[in-house]
Amino acid sequence: MEEDIKKKETFSQESQGMVEKSGKKKKEAKAPSTFEQMTQNLFLRVSLQERVLFARHLAVGIKAGMTLQDSLRLILRQSKSSAMKKILNQIIEDTSAGMYLSASMQRFQGVFGQLFINIVNVGETSGTLSENLSYLAQEMKKAKDLRSKVKGAMIYPMVILVATLGIVGGLMIGIFPKILPVFANLKVELPITTKILIAVSNFVTAYTLWIVLGIIFSILAVWVVSHYEWYKRAWHFMLLRLPIIGKIVVKVNISNITRIMGLLLNSGVQVIEAVNITATALENRMYRRELKTAAETLRRGEFFSIYLAKNERMFPIIVVNMIQVGENTGNLVDNLQYLSEFYEQEVDEVLKNMSSIIEPFLLLFMGLLVGFIALSVITPIYQISESLTL
Repeated sequence: MEEDIKKKETFSQESQGMVEKSGKKKKEAKAPSTFEQMTQNLFLRVSLQERVLFARHLAVGIKAGMTLQDSLRLILRQSKSSAMKKILNQIIEDTSAGMYLSASMQRFQGVFGQLFINIVNVGETSGTLSENLSYLAQEMKKAKDLRSKVKGAMIYPMVILVATLGIVGGLMIGIFPKILPVFANLKVELPITTKILIAVSNFVTAYTLWIVLGIIFSILAVWVVSHYEWYKRAWHFMLLRLPIIGKIVVKVNISNITRIMGLLLNSGVQVIEAVNITATALENRMYRRELKTAAETLRRGEFFSIYLAKNERMFPIIVVNMIQVGENTGNLVDNLQYLSEFYEQEVDEVLKNMSSIIEPFLLLFMGLLVGFIALSVITPIYQISESLTL
């Protein structure tokens, strides 16, 4: 018991020391303001693939014995992105004037992210910049592949949904206004579905321009609101509680957390700082909040796994157990890497079956929509034919 307490105290003191060192280092670099970060995100668009290539090429250049400036100039000549060229020119100018690479990159925090900058910072401090950049490039490639799989899994249902709504919209504007008035003028009691269809068609035809403007305004409004923290927290809270999507969100975030923490700890970052940096690197605000709170408990000398065990919904028992074993045996990095690979495979399996999971709901939606339209059009025709026969 006494040995465990000593371990915790030593662990906390070492971590606190690293945080203080990191804090001093950050003071040397000028972090952009919130407005500058938003401007960078709007006008300096650098894809994840370009950042992966930047890390990989810079690692190769430094490992080959080239100076930092020569490596950066070589990347500049190869780059096709105007935004990346602008950033590289500034970094070359700063580093030529004696500034650290991480300090120069801090100007473009909105582009690179705090994770990238901290890995470079640790590499410069420890003299392992080339190795850190190579490992960072590999992990960023994994993150890119995971993101591509998630987006790819959503393409099929989105195409079907948009196509269905587009066809129905076309019918409402182009076809139904010519057919439905005939039904309205006949002295036949129309079914409720036909009355609804006529009312909707008349509304869409009369206010087409306003509907289009309303859709555009709604999209812009959602885009603006999506930049507010309260919206992000509410959206991510809701996602975690959806029946099927919630489990996928958990697996994706656990994969990201374990991969990023493993990368940071392997690069020499102490655990408290690693947890804080991982939190800032996550998109999901609920996981970000949990990790920030976990970092505070680590400062008080508690184990990381003890805090995670309090929230089984967000941190499954296998994650807590593996981290606990890693903390007790000193193999935390290896266990985090194992968890990262395990959950990447889990996400991969779920995404492969995504179409079969969503397809029944899409078919149900399309069936109800087509059935409603068919009933609305065929039922009055049948009634008219019956009245003519009589």
